[in-house]
Amino acid sequence: MEITVEFTGGAELLFGNVKKHRITLSNDDNENEHPWTIKRLIGHLRDEYLRERPELFCSGDSVRPGILVLVNDTDWELLGDKDYHIKIGDQISFISTLHGG
Repeated sequence: MEITVEFTGGAELLFGNVKKHRITLSNDDNENEHPWTIKRLIGHLRDEYLRERPELFCSGDSVRPGILVLVNDTDWELLGDKDYHIKIGDQISFISTLHGG
């Protein structure tokens, strides 16, 4: 299943300064038991794409406060937060709202 993941607002700095990633999520034999959710995607991004300072992106099994998550330009809170089941072609954006001063 192919999706697009985008990092903006400074979050891209944690991911090698790459803003947009085309990611293929493998469908394993247990897809019904372990579907691709935002929670699972966050772990995958942390393990496979994050280049530095995981504490600035992750907090437990979710993103840290101050990172807005959009699925197809809709706030993930309206779609079930980290339990949202990812679909083919989804665009998932992680936007940092934290700024240094």
